Amino acid sequence: MIELRGINKAYGELEVLKDINLTVEDHEIMTIVGPSGAGKTTLLQIAGTLDRPDRGSVCYGDTEITSLNDRRLSEFRNRNIGFIFQFHQLLPEFTAQENVALPALIAGESKRKAMKRADELLDMLGLSERLRHKPGQLSGGERQRCAIARSLINNPSVIFADEPTGSLDSRNRDEICAVITRLRQELGQTFVIVTHDPSIALIADRVVNMADGKIIGIETPGVAVP
Repeated sequence: MIELRGINKAYGELEVLKDINLTVEDHEIMTIVGPSGAGKTTLLQIAGTLDRPDRGSVCYGDTEITSLNDRRLSEFRNRNIGFIFQFHQLLPEFTAQENVALPALIAGESKRKAMKRADELLDMLGLSERLRHKPGQLSGGERQRCAIARSLINNPSVIFADEPTGSLDSRNRDEICAVITRLRQELGQTFVIVTHDPSIALIADRVVNMADGKIIGIETPGVAVP
């Protein structure tokens, strides 16, 4: 589904990624783990088209995205990729429904269809009674579930998540792990997750271990990819 070949990235004299080769399979949950400074988030940003490598290529199927100009890359990202961040990044002035619908509106969807899809996703994630609530009126777990719904609004082929449970307590962390597992089972959703949380690694099909800008090993916990 996604193939990264010979990815290198440096910031000045600091080499952050060194000749990374990695393939993401359709419908899998992949986690990327390692110590701080290993290059995990930089790899996630390059795979998710938020940054460009100095050398190497990123392919989504037959599309070599590193050759796209900024406008076409932005369009590709909006239609094909979802993102979940540690601190949800919801807009405080908008309701849960409006936050979830926003990427669809940016993609040119009608307001009626975007809001209807947002309602369906929020209902699926147990937030049907919180549609009109703003982020400040939601719990930490509810805000993150809202962010997950937003990541799904354009039916992306893959969702990239950067420490999605990092700011949550154990109860909400377990809830988010269950949501990710259910979305893979019910929707066939693909997830690539950077995490320090061992509970996330437990639900993964593959765990990519990184250190010093390199992949040092890939573990398969034994969960079969459907």
